[in-house]
Amino acid sequence: MLRGLILVLCILCGPALAVTPSEMLDDPVLESRAREISKGLRCPVCRNENIDDSHAAVSSDLRVLVRERLLAGDSDAQVVSYIVERYGEYVLLRPQTGGANLILWIAGPFAFVVALGIGLVFIRSRRRAGEGASSAGLSLEEQKRLKEIMGE
Repeated sequence: MLRGLILVLCILCGPALAVTPSEMLDDPVLESRAREISKGLRCPVCRNENIDDSHAAVSSDLRVLVRERLLAGDSDAQVVSYIVERYGEYVLLRPQTGGANLILWIAGPFAFVVALGIGLVFIRSRRRAGEGASSAGLSLEEQKRLKEIMGE
């Protein structure tokens, strides 16, 4: 029971301990800006985890870089664009929806609609084929032969 409680506490408190005190800025306004920027940046090592929650060394470097850029006087957008220039759009937890990425955003729903259409056409064609076969029925000769085979 105690081990389970300790495990739950470690899981819940682990991300909060990722930012070390040595990385934090003295100015609370700049630190809160750094935290907001960090929430939108993905750790390149830990997939789908922001750099504030990650314990990876590269995340620590990114947190320090964000704070250095803020101390240099960059705006939030400038800090994000600086990091994207160095690491690519992969570091954004919410990628941009314009340009070449628009193809990726549209491809999934488009493929779903196409698959749905193909499925509907297939079902209708199977239904029509089934109706045609049942309406034709057996000829008299076929019925006689079937009765012979069945032993009636």
